Amino acid sequence: MDLFREKTILTVTRLTALLRGVLEENFEQLWVQGEVSNLSYPSSGHCYFTLKDAGAQLRCVMFKSAVKNLKFRLTDGMALIVRGRISVYDQRGEYQLICEYIEPSGVGALQTAFLQLKEKLAGEGLFAESHKQPLPLFPQRVGVITSATGAAIHDILNVLKRRFAALDVVIYPVRVQGEGAALEIARALDDMNRLPGIDVLIVGRGGGSLEDLWPFNEEVVARALHRSKIPVISAVGHETDWSICDFVADLRAPTPSAAAELVIASTDELRNQVAALNNRLRLTVENRLAALDGRLETLRRLLHDPRTMLGHMAQRMDDLTIRLEQSVWSTLGGHRQQHERLQGVLRHNDPQLRIDGLRQRINLLALQAERVMLQSLDGLKQEFGDNSARLDVLSPLKTLARGYAIAIRPDTGRVVTDAATLDVGDPLLLTLRRGWLQCRVEEANPPGNAQT
Repeated sequence: MDLFREKTILTVTRLTALLRGVLEENFEQLWVQGEVSNLSYPSSGHCYFTLKDAGAQLRCVMFKSAVKNLKFRLTDGMALIVRGRISVYDQRGEYQLICEYIEPSGVGALQTAFLQLKEKLAGEGLFAESHKQPLPLFPQRVGVITSATGAAIHDILNVLKRRFAALDVVIYPVRVQGEGAALEIARALDDMNRLPGIDVLIVGRGGGSLEDLWPFNEEVVARALHRSKIPVISAVGHETDWSICDFVADLRAPTPSAAAELVIASTDELRNQVAALNNRLRLTVENRLAALDGRLETLRRLLHDPRTMLGHMAQRMDDLTIRLEQSVWSTLGGHRQQHERLQGVLRHNDPQLRIDGLRQRINLLALQAERVMLQSLDGLKQEFGDNSARLDVLSPLKTLARGYAIAIRPDTGRVVTDAATLDVGDPLLLTLRRGWLQCRVEEANPPGNAQT
């Protein structure tokens, strides 16, 4: 290419496009084997994973249109063989394998899908024996869901006609292989459950490859079988063929002909069964009657004279009467003693006695309280008298009564004790023993200027 002979500057986008072209032209169809890791199923419906081995790893993508055709679900660690083409994812500049077909390494895709669905449905309890319904003993109407043109329907009808010609058969023709067959089978099961009078259903087809039998391995058929209120016999393929339908159905028949034989016994078989039951019933009745005769004879020998039995019973009644009287008197005596003991205890604990005692104690405490209060009052009176006498001695009124007066400055309200605090002309209020005088200083003689 000229790009490599001269200096050409490429954008990243241009270079990536060139590389993608080279890879897609030279690696258009590849088969690659490896182990799955980093598996993711985003909401877009595409599938992303990494295919790796001991020496390298390869990013892979399977677009939604191809994912829908997968018969099994990928899991991390699964060994795969992948067919696809190499391309480049421009936004990350990474090459990747665009997968178009995937199958497990060493095990077919259908077999893997079968095992995965079997494990899933078993975990949900669709195979549980507790859900299995018993087949009716004498069905009146049988429904058959199978192909209208296959050998299975002819085998079923021939066997039913040979075994019980009067049996009513309702045929619901469906496709039993190919695209859409599973949905037809599931719809037929639901429709048959809405028809009145159907006692049992046969669902199946003749033999074929795993691909031919695949509609009976679809989840939609398993769900329809599980919700069927009518017992279902699964008759898919040959005796060695096992399908999901066989595990969910109430009974599995190895072939369609065997399913017809399981539906109802033949007329001859019924006659033989009735005859055998009649013989068993007759022998059972005869043996029962013989046993009852022997029992009756034994009882007859054991039966005594009624008058003797009545005498013994009367004697027994007398004994019991005496024992009853003794027991009653003994019980009454014990109760009387207990009554007297309880009366003594009651008298000892008579509330009135306790009330009288408490009343006396209250009266005594009242007298004591009265004495204490009188003594306290006398002490308080004496203390009051003493305090009054002391207060009287210290009272300024006593001093005033001897001719003294209290000088107060009217402007400050303070008592004058020092002549030096007054000036001539200052007002002065004199408090006497009786009344007061308003005066004015005409002459002041402080202590330093004392005159004789």
